[in-house]
Amino acid sequence: MRIDIITCLPRLLESPFNDSILKRAREKNLVTVEVHDLRDYTVDPHRTTDDYAFGGGAGMVMMIEPIHRCILSLTAKAKYDDIIYMSPDGEVLTQSLANQLSMKENLILLCGHYKGVDERVRQHLITREISIGDYVLSGGELAAAVVSDAIIRLIPGVLSDESSALTDSFQDGILAPEVYTRPAEYKGWTVPGVLLSGNPALIDAWRQENALERTKKRRPGLFQGI
Repeated sequence: MRIDIITCLPRLLESPFNDSILKRAREKNLVTVEVHDLRDYTVDPHRTTDDYAFGGGAGMVMMIEPIHRCILSLTAKAKYDDIIYMSPDGEVLTQSLANQLSMKENLILLCGHYKGVDERVRQHLITREISIGDYVLSGGELAAAVVSDAIIRLIPGVLSDESSALTDSFQDGILAPEVYTRPAEYKGWTVPGVLLSGNPALIDAWRQENALERTKKRRPGLFQGI
């Protein structure tokens, strides 16, 4: 898989892809992540990427020209399955959507900033818009990192135990069950005995029941959809 991220603040994306699971995925050549500085696609000496909004009002708007140049440069070299704009009013990221995107080969993620991008970018250049929640961030960089993380960890070979991703919360529409590790007793706080039984069938049954109970208590909206 290849993910190209377009941003006017590339340094915000240095850390997320240079540590832990995402770093190992890149080192294994399971995914290529390239961050493109939008300012490299400007033509004025000040490398301007934003301008005042027509009609007035507070805040600046990202200009269509450098964004279009960058997208044209990328699409001239490869075919992309989706060109995604990170936007608070886009389709909300879910595990199901992450699963779908993890099957793609090439993606472009466009990070908004300021008051957003010129609407013509969304009308003519973008194929999909994604939000990571009903709130506003200073820019789309953190959202792009979240989407990338959710996708990349699902790629076969990224996690040392591929079954781990299959048992995550939301994969089957419910929350994951409780988990415990050593010691079995700490300050009088104990681990459920069934987990120490060594009986796989009993453990699986307990985990399923526990997952359903947690979902019903913590996320009743999910439970109602089961």
